[in-house]
Amino acid sequence: MEMPETDFDYTLYPDINITYPTIDEFTAVPCSISILGLSSVGLMITYITVFILSVLGNSVVIYVVCCMARGRTTTDVYLMHLAMADLLFSSTLPFWAIYIYSHWIFGTFLCKFLSGLQDAAFYCGVFLLACISVDRYLAIVKATRALAQRRHLVGLVCGGVWMVAGLLSLPVVLQREAIQPEDLEGQTICFENLTVASSDQWRVGVRVIRHVLGFFLPLVVIIVCYSCTAATLFHGVRNGGQKHKAMRVILAVVLAFVACWLPRNVSVLVDTLMRSGSLGEETCEFRNKVSVALYVTEVMAFTHCAVNPVLYAFIGQKFRNQLLVVLHKHGLISKRVMVAYRRGSANSMASQRSRNTSVTL
Repeated sequence: MEMPETDFDYTLYPDINITYPTIDEFTAVPCSISILGLSSVGLMITYITVFILSVLGNSVVIYVVCCMARGRTTTDVYLMHLAMADLLFSSTLPFWAIYIYSHWIFGTFLCKFLSGLQDAAFYCGVFLLACISVDRYLAIVKATRALAQRRHLVGLVCGGVWMVAGLLSLPVVLQREAIQPEDLEGQTICFENLTVASSDQWRVGVRVIRHVLGFFLPLVVIIVCYSCTAATLFHGVRNGGQKHKAMRVILAVVLAFVACWLPRNVSVLVDTLMRSGSLGEETCEFRNKVSVALYVTEVMAFTHCAVNPVLYAFIGQKFRNQLLVVLHKHGLISKRVMVAYRRGSANSMASQRSRNTSVTL
């Protein structure tokens, strides 16, 4: 089943789940939007796959961190909250998968709840990424600071992040409804129910908030903190292998965030400028290209919740050792396998303990 052709562009992500005439509805014939090459079945399968991988990976992260009775660091706590945010975000994907294949069949309550949950989890995840970068900066660059003070504050910081994320999601919760547009007979969409007079200002405002708070500001914090951290590691770590490994992990963290979310923000920004008329005369060909970009970059952004467990946990030596202990306790691996692996990583673990930093790398 290919993506349906309509006179309007309906997409699933909260900041662009909106209805616009494709060209000036008073002076021209609307475009027939056709998302060529994109199958609704393929997108649905992709969303379900990301959902499964995210649930498995983030559930393991949460369980392993909870099993760390001793030696749990501030970064570990941030990682657990990040996994919780990614888990909540991914829990909405099956609903959007069904939505993109058919139409919205879950009613107004779930439309509001799932949209708000996804929005809150999105903001929370991005803010926690910034918190992790600040935490690692304090642990490595400002290693002389008292670590106990940060351990007492981490709970308050995470609580504040969740509260702010919840507040930022309220506008979407209040405006979302399950409605039936006149041009789509018998089909329901999950959509912001706004008056014509206020719709443009509202949607531009939501997009500006998402661009600034949901990407550019956290990205600046992440780049500054990891740049300082990388510089400190480069000058302070004498073991060449350890230095290279730490630099590689930090680079992967930044590149993954940018690779998943930068195309999304650029495509939404172009779409906003196009709809406002800032890019000159609009054509159906250009609108089709933007529509394809919106769908493709949406999928890329959604995959970030499944990539996080790999980048922030499974790469880390400490997490892998703790995971082996958990697997051994549940009888999934033998003691010989666990000991053999831990022996192989003994030197790297000793080097990490000697630095006394709370970085889960």
